[in-house]
Amino acid sequence: MAIKGYHHVQIAAPAGSEDAMRGFYGGVLGFTEIPKPEELAKRGGAWFRGPGLELHVGIDAEFRAPKKAHPAFLVDDLDALAEQLRAAGHEVTPDGLFPGYRRFYATDPAGNRLEFLQPA
Repeated sequence: MAIKGYHHVQIAAPAGSEDAMRGFYGGVLGFTEIPKPEELAKRGGAWFRGPGLELHVGIDAEFRAPKKAHPAFLVDDLDALAEQLRAAGHEVTPDGLFPGYRRFYATDPAGNRLEFLQPA
């Protein structure tokens, strides 16, 4: 048996944050929201699809943003994305500690840590 890849990454968010998460992942980052199966939709949250990936936002009544855990997204224009995030009111924190990549961190409206990388 060999693992062939990821199907999706799930992050958590507090109840009632779906609209803010849609605005961020769909609006700012440009992911497409995809419908959740009917039974799962009853739980809240939202699912998004981007080039070669899916990100699922699950609702957690006791949500606390993780300090270290995060998805990392490869991008083709790190500087343009940084400007896009700043223009939408999000802080961008550059980090030059990953050899072979330029990268920065940002957070979504729920406080989830996100990493964005571009090969150097």
